[in-house]
Amino acid sequence: MSTRVAVIAIIIENSESAEGVNGILHNYRQYIIGRMGIPYREKGINIISVAVDAPEQEITALSGKIGRLKGVSAKTAYSKVVSSGPL
Repeated sequence: MSTRVAVIAIIIENSESAEGVNGILHNYRQYIIGRMGIPYREKGINIISVAVDAPEQEITALSGKIGRLKGVSAKTAYSKVVSSGPL
C-alpha cells in the first residue's frame, strides 16, 4: 500500500466543534506523525496543523470529515514523497 506525506491545516472558528475535531483525529491516530495547535485568543479561533503519512484516500477522508464540521475549515498540502510498504 503506498502512502503520502501531507500536512492538514485546520482552523476552528466554532469552539463547540473542537471536540469533534479531536475525536476524528483520534480515529486516524495511526497515520499522524505530529500535531501542533495554536489558540489565537484575540481572534477567538484555534489553528491546528497535522502532519500525516497515510494512503491518499485516508488523508482525503480525514480532511473531508474535519472540514464538514460546523465552523471548521481544513486544507491539505501534499508532498511529492510517495512510499510503498506497510505503515
